[in-house]
Amino acid sequence: MSDKELKEVIEQELHTKVNIQGSHGGGCINEAVTITTDNGDRIFVKINKKLEVIDLPSGGAAFLMECLDIHGLSKYSAKLGEQLARLHLLNAELEEKAKHGEKFVGRSQYYKYVDKFGFYTDTCCGYLKQNNTWKDTWLELYARKIDLQMELLNKNYRNNEARELWSQLIPKLSKFFEGLEIKPALIHGDLWGGNVGETSSEPVIFDPASYYGHSEFDLSISKMFGGFGSSFFDSYHKLIPQAEGFRKRVDLYKLFHYLNHWNHFGSGYEGSTLSTLRTVLQYVYP
Repeated sequence: MSDKELKEVIEQELHTKVNIQGSHGGGCINEAVTITTDNGDRIFVKINKKLEVIDLPSGGAAFLMECLDIHGLSKYSAKLGEQLARLHLLNAELEEKAKHGEKFVGRSQYYKYVDKFGFYTDTCCGYLKQNNTWKDTWLELYARKIDLQMELLNKNYRNNEARELWSQLIPKLSKFFEGLEIKPALIHGDLWGGNVGETSSEPVIFDPASYYGHSEFDLSISKMFGGFGSSFFDSYHKLIPQAEGFRKRVDLYKLFHYLNHWNHFGSGYEGSTLSTLRTVLQYVYP
């Protein structure tokens, strides 16, 4: 779409005059621009043909948010690890407060203990919609997420080997969680190096695919494509130590991300997906 068309839509929505300053990278599936309003505010606008926030006359949508001067994660890597762990622990803390009749004073209605896995609404990982309908156990929710990815894969690529390997893994999934009590944790859902950064004063995460799931899930994709130093993981595990079987579950959770990438970007991720399936199968069929 043209800058003129985008400018007109944003001015109509914000009820103020704006100027488009420049375009930016918007990740793998978006376009992005920075605008300034008449009162000097800077706003970051993300544009996507498959999402809807502000409807654009020529199709697609624009997403408006605060504009931050973000650089690669470096100085605040350890701080991000600590903050992510505290986010993952928040729901369990809410459970303890609820048991003792305590409340988070001044917090919104969403700061309540959640005892199921899923979310209040469906979210997207990339542009693919996630079914976040509540489930009683994490195993149920994760299995459904893989099933949905497999359905998309069969529709678009008809890969029988991936489906066959997954069918062998399904009856053994519980083995990855033996002796483990998993409490619902609010997770980012797509925490790779391209979705984190830092300003001059603090770390920043963005482009979430959030829901209540297993905290370890957030660490799986962070180990796949780089961008996270050892200080991030060390800081995180000071608050949430690795539980037995952690590394095997990380491999299991990588399966979702490789499937999601295959469904987004094509068969370049076929090899990684099949290799991951074979690896996790070896854990339960030695």
